[in-house]
Amino acid sequence: QSENSDKSSAESDSETEPEQASVYHKLLATLKTSPESESEDDDDDDESESEEAGESGTEMDSEEHQENGEAEVGEEDENDMPDKKGICLLLYMATAEQTLGEEQCDGEDVSCDPSHAVTEEFTDVKHESEFSLETNFMEEESGDCDVDEKRSNPFKQHMDKEMEEKEVEKMSTLSKSSSQIKWPRLGQLTFSSTLEKQETLKPDKEVDVKQLHLHKPLEVTWPKVNKQLLSSLNKSCDSCFTPLQRELFCIMNTYRDLFYPETTALTNGEEIRLAYCLHALNHVLKANAQVLSNNAKRRDRKPGVDTDEYRDQGLTRPKVLMVVPFRECALRIVHNLISLLEVKSDKKIDVSNKKRFKGEFGSDPEEKPPNLKRPEDYEAVFAGNIDDHFRIGVAILQKSMRLYAPFYSSDIIIASPLGMRTVIGAEGEKKRDFDFLSSIEILIIDQADIYLMQNWEHVLHLMKHMNLLPLDSHGVDFSRVRMLNLNNWSKYYRQTLLFSALQNPQINSIFNKHCFNYTGQVAVRNIPQIGSISHVVVQLPHVFRRLEAESLTSVIDARFQFFIDKVLPEYRDAIMSHTLVYVPSYFDYVRLRNYFKKEELNFVHICEYTKKAGICRARRFFLKGEKQFLLLTERFHFYKRYTIKGIKNLIFYELPTYPHFYSEICNMMKATDSGVDATWTCTVLYSKYDAQKLAAVVGIDRTAQMLQSKKNVHLFITGEN
Repeated sequence: QSENSDKSSAESDSETEPEQASVYHKLLATLKTSPESESEDDDDDDESESEEAGESGTEMDSEEHQENGEAEVGEEDENDMPDKKGICLLLYMATAEQTLGEEQCDGEDVSCDPSHAVTEEFTDVKHESEFSLETNFMEEESGDCDVDEKRSNPFKQHMDKEMEEKEVEKMSTLSKSSSQIKWPRLGQLTFSSTLEKQETLKPDKEVDVKQLHLHKPLEVTWPKVNKQLLSSLNKSCDSCFTPLQRELFCIMNTYRDLFYPETTALTNGEEIRLAYCLHALNHVLKANAQVLSNNAKRRDRKPGVDTDEYRDQGLTRPKVLMVVPFRECALRIVHNLISLLEVKSDKKIDVSNKKRFKGEFGSDPEEKPPNLKRPEDYEAVFAGNIDDHFRIGVAILQKSMRLYAPFYSSDIIIASPLGMRTVIGAEGEKKRDFDFLSSIEILIIDQADIYLMQNWEHVLHLMKHMNLLPLDSHGVDFSRVRMLNLNNWSKYYRQTLLFSALQNPQINSIFNKHCFNYTGQVAVRNIPQIGSISHVVVQLPHVFRRLEAESLTSVIDARFQFFIDKVLPEYRDAIMSHTLVYVPSYFDYVRLRNYFKKEELNFVHICEYTKKAGICRARRFFLKGEKQFLLLTERFHFYKRYTIKGIKNLIFYELPTYPHFYSEICNMMKATDSGVDATWTCTVLYSKYDAQKLAAVVGIDRTAQMLQSKKNVHLFITGEN
């Protein structure tokens, strides 16, 4: 199995399913995996709920589960298998995706039914000429007619640099040199670059908006909009930036790539989102102002004058791509953009198709049952509309915004990885398109950790299609195209902003292998001093068992062999009942489930595709001790956060992706009615390749000791650590 397969979207879980991913699995991998709209009360104190739902085969929410490929199946072995409707929908998505340029005859707003997006993708053609860059000119009152004179601003410095072939060669062949510095708020930063003479950036203690070279309207709107956000979040700030925003924007505004792995929806997600919206909008407004200004100069120029000085565009119009996990995130981004464009509060900007957008990307508060108990971080991540199959083009021209613009008439594209995957398509498909990615100048990937729980392959597929030469000209005026685009060097000018809640090898790989910015990269590399194990509140001995593997690719097989040879035999005895095995990788889960069936062990299993009835039966059997083992996938815990009662023995087959899941799972033991049990156990499997995950759980000091020693490590948590 490949390294990437560990984080792929969950596939069919039938009894005869092979452990290797087949073509069938690859098709199913495009199914969305957002959690179902819960209809049952998951009150952990009410055990009778499990029995009733288990016996009656609780009816699921049809729309959500059909998209997930889920359906009600009576037999336990088939509980995890996608239904026929889900497969048909998937096959339709894979083979009959509508083209991006599909037009409606009159461009009028149509039904806001979410299912409409599946059968016919709406794009606004009514306002095409109004938002055309080619046929419009700069309005004098916009204050950007002098854009060419502002040679000191970061936008001009970055986009106007003319690279030489030897520099491009150097970037393609030489390794990056790096340096480290500590900033007051961001902490430890690593600056890296291939080109020489890269100065280490220092943070600004105070920021004057006028010194940031913002597009003039943004100088007025930013302080107002940001203060409104901070007051709603109960955060105070004397200046127009929070300390975090100031340091992040200081890096963004230099056009360096940025990786910030400490973004959480619960704490700083909104202030970070607003900061990158400011940067993206500033870039788009400046780029469009330059084009409109040059339009007027070309119109007034004398015949025969050289037009090379008017090279101000890419091969296609889209400049910014924002990748976000859910429709709610796209909704908040658009609201931020609108707020930043409205200079006067009493005068709203013109936004085309706003009503339709709210209907398709908004949510009904009454849809969510009020009696569900979930952690605060869960509520923050899954707030609003959590559909993960969408894409929308946004065109901005001076004082107007156009939602649902065709991609080739858009400045900003907001999409989910799945939304991008279904339009990019695969090799050999007739209807596929990725030319609109050819001239992306800013790529923003927000909440990257969530894509590990969706389908990481979609992110990799997107990165492979970034900044390629387009297959069609799409009506571009080549006399206006920058030389960097004609030379196919656009990837060296693209800025990538990557935000995540955690550091992970796969996310790191995106930043290290798919970012080529000539300006360099900045990564925040803070090492956790105290791990999540300190949040375990039950008295519990933790045994960390080290397994040896010759290489990263052999870890998967080495872990499985270590588990069945060294760990599982200790738990086969009936006295070791109530054993929960927590499995982060779906493919490891399938492998273990097949092995348990082959060995005829007394067990139940729950994954992200298990039906409600199957979940209730499994939880009931496990609680009563009728089943000795419970196999549980990490993605099920991520999307559901059910409390599993009856755990007496806990095995982490691999360290959790999210460090706080470790303490959450351990603390489930206190849900058992019998209280603290002296025989409780917790066993964790790890290898030397799990250093990042290990540090996040036990802290950096313990990690260093554990990686140096080849012995098992025993830790006892008293509940006060």
